[in-house]
Amino acid sequence: MSRRVHVRYYAVLRERAGVADETVATDAVDAAALYDELSVRRGLAFPRAMLRVAVNDEFAEWSRPLADEDRIVFIPPVAGG
Repeated sequence: MSRRVHVRYYAVLRERAGVADETVATDAVDAAALYDELSVRRGLAFPRAMLRVAVNDEFAEWSRPLADEDRIVFIPPVAGG
């Protein structure tokens, strides 16, 4: 079942994706499958273990099921200075 989700990328993921955010149609059932799909499409180089994911403004597990119109944010590690 295809669903439409809104994806936002931060920091180096935004640079790799070439966009800050996008709305995508996907058959991904959870956040992990969505990231895997977008990794191929957008050339995202980080393994999931290095990232956090938020769904609808709350940190979530990668196995969290997706629903139509969810807002997904992929958050890479940050370096302090």
